[in-house]
Amino acid sequence: VQLQASGGGLVQAGDSLNLSCAASGRTFSSYFMGWFRQSPGKEREFVATISWSGESTYYADSVKGRFTISRDNGKNTVYLQMNSLRPEDTAVYYCAALRSGSYRLPGDYEYWGQGTQVTVSS
Repeated sequence: VQLQASGGGLVQAGDSLNLSCAASGRTFSSYFMGWFRQSPGKEREFVATISWSGESTYYADSVKGRFTISRDNGKNTVYLQMNSLRPEDTAVYYCAALRSGSYRLPGDYEYWGQGTQVTVSS
């Protein structure tokens, strides 16, 4: 599975962005799909994950109520709608594919996209 993230940019606090992650391959629906982020000097942190069919979603407390993860298995794409953005959301955002393991642990994800920069100014 190859992943290509897009949709990042520079926005002001309170604005919205919608990230996309397009996957190659015919096994996309076999994976949980997650979003992580990483700021300079910090470890990569879990943001959100969605189950194979999209029935179940999981969020970090810091983004709950502001971010929404979704997927379209027909388009092999996962999305992250980010609303009410804050300066502390500034990071490189990565999408990743999980076959098995803990959805919160980056090390359990099998495939990673290249990342897209999100910068939120105050």
